[in-house]
Amino acid sequence: MSFEYHSGRLHAEEVALDDIARRHGTPCYVYSRAAIESAYREYSAALAGRPALIAYSVKANSNLAVLALISRLGAGFDIVSGGELKRVIAAGGDPRKVVFSGVGKTEDEIALALEAGILSLNLESGAELERVDAVAARLGKVAPVAFRVNPDVDARTHPYISTGLKQNKFGVAYAEAEKLYRDAAERPNVKIVGIGCHIGSQLTRAGPFVAAAERMLALVQQLDTAGITLEHIDLGGGIGIRYHEERLEPIGAFLDGALGMLAGRKETLIVDPGRSLVGNAGVLLTRVELVKHGEAKNFLVVDAAMNDLIRPALYDAWHEVRPVRKTGAPQGVYDVVGPVCESGDFLARDRQLAAMAGDLLAVMSAGAYAMTMSSNYNSRPRAAEVLVDGRADFLVRERETVEELFAKERVLP
Repeated sequence: MSFEYHSGRLHAEEVALDDIARRHGTPCYVYSRAAIESAYREYSAALAGRPALIAYSVKANSNLAVLALISRLGAGFDIVSGGELKRVIAAGGDPRKVVFSGVGKTEDEIALALEAGILSLNLESGAELERVDAVAARLGKVAPVAFRVNPDVDARTHPYISTGLKQNKFGVAYAEAEKLYRDAAERPNVKIVGIGCHIGSQLTRAGPFVAAAERMLALVQQLDTAGITLEHIDLGGGIGIRYHEERLEPIGAFLDGALGMLAGRKETLIVDPGRSLVGNAGVLLTRVELVKHGEAKNFLVVDAAMNDLIRPALYDAWHEVRPVRKTGAPQGVYDVVGPVCESGDFLARDRQLAAMAGDLLAVMSAGAYAMTMSSNYNSRPRAAEVLVDGRADFLVRERETVEELFAKERVLP
C-alpha cells in the first residue's frame, strides 16, 4: 500500500505526510509514483500478448509529472481538448499515441491535432466529420478518424458520468454508424482508422463493459461486410476505484471479458483508463483551522474546500478522511467543511474523527478529478502538487498566489 501509518504517522510511500505539509503547506495534493506504476502494470499484464495501447485519460489528472511518468511506462493518451494535447507534448508524450475525443472540438483544436500527427480524431457527429474534412482539406492533410459510437449500454453509474445511453450527448447513434462510415470512406481528406465507445465512469462491474464490447464487435463485423477495415478498436475506459465500500471486479475481469469477445480480431485494442490509474494514488492534505460545535452538527473547518475537491458537492461523492497523526484528540462526529461561502462546501459528512485545531487530515482517493476540476472560487489560489518516489518527494506544481489570479485583469481608466 502506498499510504500507510508508521509509528502513528501517515506516510506516502516512505515520506511522512506531515513533513510534506511542513515543507509545502496546505492544502496540498500528494501523489505516489509506486501506486501509479502498480495500477498501470495491472492493465499491461491483462493486455499482454495482444496488440494494444493504454491511452491514459488526461482529464483525470493532467499534471506534467504524472503525464511524463505514464508516458515513460509506454502509454498513449486520450484527450478532450487542445490544451490537453499541448500538455501531453510538453510532458514528452508521443502525439502518435494520442486519441482526441469530445463532442465540441474547435477548428483550431482540429488543426493543432493534425499538425501534431495524432493517432486518431474520435468523431461524435456527422457535423464533426464535415468540420474535420474541411480543416484537413485546408491544411492539405488527411485526417485519421474513428467514430465514437453510442452502444446504448447502461453503465449503472452516477447519471452525471454515464455516457453510453441514447439520451447522452456523446457519440453517434449505433443505427447510424455504418452510414457515417460509408460517408467518411468517400472523403479524400479523411482516413478511417478505427472505432470507439465509452459508456461511463466509475464502473464497478464488468458486465456493462463486456456488453459494450459485444455490441461494438457486431458493428465491426457489419463494417467488414461493407468493405470498411479498421486499424483499432477503442473500448474506452471508466473502470472504477474503491472510495468507500464499493465491490469492484478486478481489471482483468473487464479486459478478459472484452478480449474474449474480440478473439480472432487483429485490430489494435485501445483502452482509456484514467481514474483507475491515478485515483487511489493521491491524497489531499488539509489542516484543521477551527473546531465548531453547532446546535445540530459539529464541524471541522479545514483550509481545503470545494474549489479543491468538487466531487462531494457535485456528485455527493464519498472520500475517506484520515488523521495524518494518530493523537489523543477526543473522538467526535463531524462534517469536514471548508471556508468557501456555500452550504455545499463540504469534503465529508458525519465522520467519526479525532482531531483538534491545527491537526492535519488526509482526504483519500484524491488523485483523479481533484486538481483537474479545481477552481479559484472565492479568489482561492489552487493548491501545490507533490509527487513522492520512495524516500524522496518532489514539488511538481507550485502553489498559486493571489496576485497571479488577477495578474491579467485590468481596471477601467
